[in-house]
Amino acid sequence: MATHELYAYLCVRDAQAAIAYYTRAFGARELFRLTEPGGRVGHAELDFDGHTLMLSEEYPDMGVRSPDGLGGTPVTLHLHIDDADALIARAVEAGGTLERAAQDHFYGERSGTVRDPFGHRWLIGHAIEEVTPQEMQRRYTALFETPG
Repeated sequence: MATHELYAYLCVRDAQAAIAYYTRAFGARELFRLTEPGGRVGHAELDFDGHTLMLSEEYPDMGVRSPDGLGGTPVTLHLHIDDADALIARAVEAGGTLERAAQDHFYGERSGTVRDPFGHRWLIGHAIEEVTPQEMQRRYTALFETPG
């Protein structure tokens, strides 16, 4: 059995506001949405430069809850882009909260973290060097060594 695609599927309390935020902050483009007669968005798809993000509003009766409904999220979405600093600034300006400013990391990426207004965490980064897994492990191990 082959895997053809893997999608992130987010749950939010206000899908219409989330779609507007992801459009402003990340330049996403709405592909379509399915809306119930009462206005709740049951499903929407956004295009992130050829990558699809799906989202819906909460369905507590089915166990589908947003980070707000759960009191947080253990999941981080990683956007690997051309200019992390610029996109982080744009995401914060659009209403996100800066959790960690962009900085250079041992694994060859400059990245920082933004929490969107709906409770989802976004790690936004770009490559600064190519690092082999062995070198990455060496650098990672060095982070835990205390100076002598």
